Amino acid sequence: MKRNHISIITAVLFAVIITWIDTRPNWDDTGFTAGLLFLSAAACGVWSPFRPWLLGLIIGGIIFVTNLVLSGNYESVIAFAGAYAGAIHQRDKCIEDLSNTTTIIC
Repeated sequence: MKRNHISIITAVLFAVIITWIDTRPNWDDTGFTAGLLFLSAAACGVWSPFRPWLLGLIIGGIIFVTNLVLSGNYESVIAFAGAYAGAIHQRDKCIEDLSNTTTIIC
C-alpha cells in the first residue's frame, strides 16, 4: 500500500476517534481537542508531506462537519495548520537529505 493511502486511512481513523471524544456529553476541553487535531494532522503530514491540504481536509472536515451540525462549533480548522506543519518539516528533511546525496524515500 502506498504512503498516501496509509496516511489517508490514518487521517480518517484519527478524525473518527477525535470526533467520538469531542462529542461526548461531558467533554469540555477545547484546548485538548485542538492539540489532538494539530498533532494527528502533523503526524499524517510527516508521513505523507505532499498533500497536506487533503489530510487537513479529511481530519478537519469530518470533525468540522460533525461539530457544526451537532453544536455549531468550528474549532477543527486547526487541523490544516497541523498538516502543513508536518509536511513542511518532512519536506525540509527530504530536501536536506537530497542535497547531501543520501538515498531517502520521501
